[in-house]
Amino acid sequence: MEIKDSIVLVTGGNRGLGKALVEAFLAAGARKVYVGSRTPIESADPRLHPIKLDITNEQEVAAAAQACQDVTILVNNAGVASFASYAGASSLHGARQEMETNYFGPLAMAQAFAPILKKNGGGALVNMLSVLSWFTSPSLGSYSGSKYAALSLTEGIRVELRAQGTRVIGAFAGYIDTDMTTKINAPKASPVDVAANIIEGIRNDSEEVLSDQSSHRVRAALDGSRKAFYQNIQQEWDNAQH
Repeated sequence: MEIKDSIVLVTGGNRGLGKALVEAFLAAGARKVYVGSRTPIESADPRLHPIKLDITNEQEVAAAAQACQDVTILVNNAGVASFASYAGASSLHGARQEMETNYFGPLAMAQAFAPILKKNGGGALVNMLSVLSWFTSPSLGSYSGSKYAALSLTEGIRVELRAQGTRVIGAFAGYIDTDMTTKINAPKASPVDVAANIIEGIRNDSEEVLSDQSSHRVRAALDGSRKAFYQNIQQEWDNAQH
């Protein structure tokens, strides 16, 4: 799909990967980028259109759809992580928040914007997923669950929207160097690099974008032996408990 002159909406576009995506779309020639966030950004760039958008709020999703009738590319980027295991979490609050933001939010956006994308020629819908859409890490248990659900959404909506000409893209990544992962001591991908790879995936009409080294490594390992992969996960978890 051609990026030049496209009209883009990026959720969670005010910081981190979202901000990098906004800048990447502008550099690629997008005519207009709606920057969705709970607190709208301020910008003098006439190509940027800040909108107040909490994707867990049905009224704000509906208002965004009403205001952004010209969108040709929707990027569901907004996400949260509680960094809690399944059994070790002190409450269900984090898990519920993750499901609301990482699954129900993109679902609400897809339902609201599918008719708009159809009206505007099909376009593209991009869901920002994770390597944890493919496997579960105990230390990020409920986050993994929400990203598994988001992958199911991506695969299902892809089938539903294919006939209207909408390309549905799942973008995968490991840890990205953003505010969300500040306290994690592990290799992290640059949000600029991840955004560039997602842009390239849209241009190439890809349905799956492995946007960093981690996503390539995990996919290769899982394709080799899922049992062996989980044996390593078990060992890492056991070692961390001692």
